[in-house]
Amino acid sequence: MASFLKDLSLPAIVAGFLAVLVSYSGPLAIFFQAGASAGISPEMMTSWVWAISMGAAISGIVLSLWLKAPVVTAWSAPGTALLVTLFPELSLNEAIGAYLTAAIIIFIIGVSGTFDTFVRAIPKGVAAGMMAGILFQFGVGAFTAIETTPALAIGMLVSYVAFRRLFPKYTLVLLLIAGVMLAVFLEGASLSGVRWSIAVPQFIKPEWNLASTLSLAIPLVLVSLTGQFLPGMAIIQGAGYPVRAKPIIGVTSLVSLPMAFFGGITTVVAAITAAICTGKDAHEDPSRRYVAGVFNGVFYLVGGLFAGTIVSLFTSLPAAFVAVLAGLALLGAIGGNLSAALEDASHREASLITFIVTASGMSLFGLSSAFWGVVIGYGCYLVLNGKAGGKS
Repeated sequence: MASFLKDLSLPAIVAGFLAVLVSYSGPLAIFFQAGASAGISPEMMTSWVWAISMGAAISGIVLSLWLKAPVVTAWSAPGTALLVTLFPELSLNEAIGAYLTAAIIIFIIGVSGTFDTFVRAIPKGVAAGMMAGILFQFGVGAFTAIETTPALAIGMLVSYVAFRRLFPKYTLVLLLIAGVMLAVFLEGASLSGVRWSIAVPQFIKPEWNLASTLSLAIPLVLVSLTGQFLPGMAIIQGAGYPVRAKPIIGVTSLVSLPMAFFGGITTVVAAITAAICTGKDAHEDPSRRYVAGVFNGVFYLVGGLFAGTIVSLFTSLPAAFVAVLAGLALLGAIGGNLSAALEDASHREASLITFIVTASGMSLFGLSSAFWGVVIGYGCYLVLNGKAGGKS
C-alpha cells in the first residue's frame, strides 16, 4: 500500500477515468443495441451493465497491482456486436450458456501458453502497424466531429494544443474539464436527468445446445482473441511492459465465469482504451502507470454499483464530446505506433500494409480487420524478407 500511495498521481487517475469514459460512451452503445434486440427490461439491462463493469473492475485492479503494469480490461466489444445479429432467435439463457463455454475455452488457450507463442512470433513493426490502424479511426473521428459540432470540436482542439504547450503533464486533465464546460455552454448538455440508484443484479439460468455453441460461443472465442487480446497485448508490450498473455487471459476468463450468470459477456484485455493508460499522458515514468490501470478498475467498480446512473450520466454528454476527447487522447499512441511501424526498413512495407488493412475496417468471415491486418501483413513480411517462397 505504501508503494502504491507513493506512485499515485493525478494524470494516472484521470487516464483511468478517461478510459472508462470512452468505454461507456462508445462500446456500451452496442450493448444497448443487443439488449434492444433481445427485448430485455431496463432492470435486466442494468444487470448487464453491472456485470460487465464488475468483470472489468475486478480483473483490471488485480492484474495491474499484480503485474505492476497498466492492464486495462473491458468487455468484448466485437463479441457484443455478434449478439445484435443473433437476438431474438437466440434466447437469453442460451446466450449465458455460450458465455460460459467461451470463457472456459479462452481460459484453456490462455493457460496453455499457445497465445503467448503466437504473439511473440509477430514482428514488432507489424504489431505496431496493426495498433496504429486500430487507433487511426479514433484520431480521424476527432476531426470529422467538426462537421456536426464545429464550435465544440474546434474549441476542444484549441484547448488541447494550448494545454499541450503550457501544461503538457496535465493536458488530458485540463482537456476533460474544458470539454465538459464547452459541452454545457456551447451544446446545452444537461445533467439534470441523472438520478442516483444502486444496481440490482439479475440471475440468469444458463442453457446449452449445439446451435448456441456454434453460433455464439466459438465466434466469441475467435473475435475476443483476435479483436481484443491480440491488439491489447500488442499495446501493453509495445509500451515496454514484458508481461505475458497467460496470467491476463487466465484472470479475465475466471472473472468472466461468475459475471456471465448476470448477463456479463466475456471480459477481455482492452485494446483502444488501453492506449490511454499506457502512454506518457498517464505518467512520464512507465513504472508508475500501473496506477492508471488500477483506477480504471476503480471507476468501473463505481460504474457497476451505479450502473443505471452511470449510463444516464455519460449519455447526457454529446457524442462529439466523446469522439473528440478519445481522438485527442490517443494522438500520442497513434504517433508512437506509426513511428515504430516505419522505423525498421526491412519491416516497413509489410508494416504499412498491416496499417492500411487494419485502418480499412474490413471484416471477412466474421473476423476483424485487426486479425486480417496481422495475417496479411505477416504474410507480406515473410515473402519480402526471404522467409517464404524458398529463399534463405
